[in-house]
Amino acid sequence: MMRIALGIQYDGAAFCGWQAQPHGKTVQDALEHALGEFACVPLHTTVAGRTDTGVHGLGQVVHFDTELDRADFSWVRGTNAFLPPTVSVQWAKPMPDTFHARFSAFERTYYYALYVHPVRSPMLAGRAGWIHTPLDDDAMRAAAAHLIGEHDFSSFRSSECQSKTPVKHLYQIDVRRAGNFIHFRFRANAFLHHMVRNLMGCLVAVGRGRHPADWLVDVLAGRDRNLAAPTFMADGLYLAHVGYPAEFAVPPAQLGSVPWSSVWADLDPQS
Repeated sequence: MMRIALGIQYDGAAFCGWQAQPHGKTVQDALEHALGEFACVPLHTTVAGRTDTGVHGLGQVVHFDTELDRADFSWVRGTNAFLPPTVSVQWAKPMPDTFHARFSAFERTYYYALYVHPVRSPMLAGRAGWIHTPLDDDAMRAAAAHLIGEHDFSSFRSSECQSKTPVKHLYQIDVRRAGNFIHFRFRANAFLHHMVRNLMGCLVAVGRGRHPADWLVDVLAGRDRNLAAPTFMADGLYLAHVGYPAEFAVPPAQLGSVPWSSVWADLDPQS
């Protein structure tokens, strides 16, 4: 039996999230159908992190076990031949049995692209979040600084979250402006369900001047979802990177597939 890891990219707007569902309209359903068609046997995948409806994947990682011996690039080309244009296998790599797409990961990085303009752009529908009011970048950076570290993030957790603990270590939040866009990077050991979108909702509320930057101190300490801002839209959220120990030599995510990759190149997801 061999363990194979795959790097996956997908347009989340085209699916009802990652996890397989009876209606079959998820990324996992599409991927496992394509793998089954190529391999001629059913294959079950384990994913690094389940993403919600509308959330995109640039650096998603899965693994599966199989008795089939195929060249790495055969897995890529063969599986892609049966995938819709909104999903693509970027790489395939044999892994030792000790590798696990979810449990071997020690960090995850999400990017959020936010378009700030009085009028929405149809060219960005599903690709970037949008807000029509100006935002104070410095206020959002100051607010983000209060969130860094290991905390109980219950105030940013959805009621559907299945995580065993709300305690996570948030290593970094970067806020970078580029023209009419503001780009956010969130890096942590792991994230709760809707955590990044709830953090975005709070940062935007501060950026709009609805709350001072230190409001986040009280929200965090309160451990109550009702204290935080509403969940922000999923459109601009991308799973950019999953970090693994060097021994597994997992290939880096290909961030050049998004229009603002030049900005994201300066926000190295691994730094």
